[in-house]
Amino acid sequence: MTLENSRELASAYLSHLVTERRLSPLTCNSYARDIAVLVRLSQSTSLDQLQIHHIRRFAAQLHGDGFSGRSLARMLSAWRGFYRYLTRDHGFGSNPCTGVRAPKSPKPLPHTLSPDEAAKLLEFSNGDDSMALRDKAMFELCYSSGLRLAELASMKPEDLSLADGTARVTGKGKKTRIVPVGSKALQAVREWLQQREGLIRAGASALFLSRYGKNISRRSIAQRLKDQAVRQGINTNVHPHVLRHSFASHLLQSSGDLRAVQEMLGHASISTTQVYTHLDFQHLSRIYDAAHPRARKKEKS
Repeated sequence: MTLENSRELASAYLSHLVTERRLSPLTCNSYARDIAVLVRLSQSTSLDQLQIHHIRRFAAQLHGDGFSGRSLARMLSAWRGFYRYLTRDHGFGSNPCTGVRAPKSPKPLPHTLSPDEAAKLLEFSNGDDSMALRDKAMFELCYSSGLRLAELASMKPEDLSLADGTARVTGKGKKTRIVPVGSKALQAVREWLQQREGLIRAGASALFLSRYGKNISRRSIAQRLKDQAVRQGINTNVHPHVLRHSFASHLLQSSGDLRAVQEMLGHASISTTQVYTHLDFQHLSRIYDAAHPRARKKEKS
């Protein structure tokens, strides 16, 4: 089998993805790039002669060239799908990609604000402006209760119990949970609700509205938060999930109760929440390095 044959098979598979599986152009382009890499790496060996040790060598070579574990996992998945097609429609004997796993990539730790940065972010000077009152209520509630962006945008007034200081949150998989709401967030929400009554328009049901009285969009929330961070001189990319990460990190630092943090975040598995223990360890390490007499570097005389 020549290189030209390999390219023809790849082209036939991509046509199959478009016409029969009806995948999106973006997905098909991704498959095309990944399969082109396989064809390039296998130039000295035809596709029907590739064995599992070839695929492992290709993966190791790409990893050495700087491909992350996530990129390699996606690429191997594309190759496996290609070979399933070849064995079914072109008489190939086996799938050499079966059983080949990509190396694991270290998970990046979530970005968080320090408690001082969070307090600075939530300072609003123009408290009489209805949109500023709304923004303050949104961001206070997000940080106070560790909400996801979608949870914040979809929350309704009836989901809040101001008397109890709690909120009913509908999270992933339409699972609901009850989370506490802090006093500052409660006060900000009360002030916003007074403004909301004069803004709401027909069809709007969300707790937080646009200046035109409609349900506010997720994009608008994210952009308003970014703008507030810039105004407050916080030189980092602040988005709603940063507030959620900060909530989890700060709560864990204060309480040490991982299970409670899991429940408030709505994580199905505690392993998802455990990433914040690494952040907590980093925080303790910095304190140790700064304070412990056996950790501080000696000053040069």
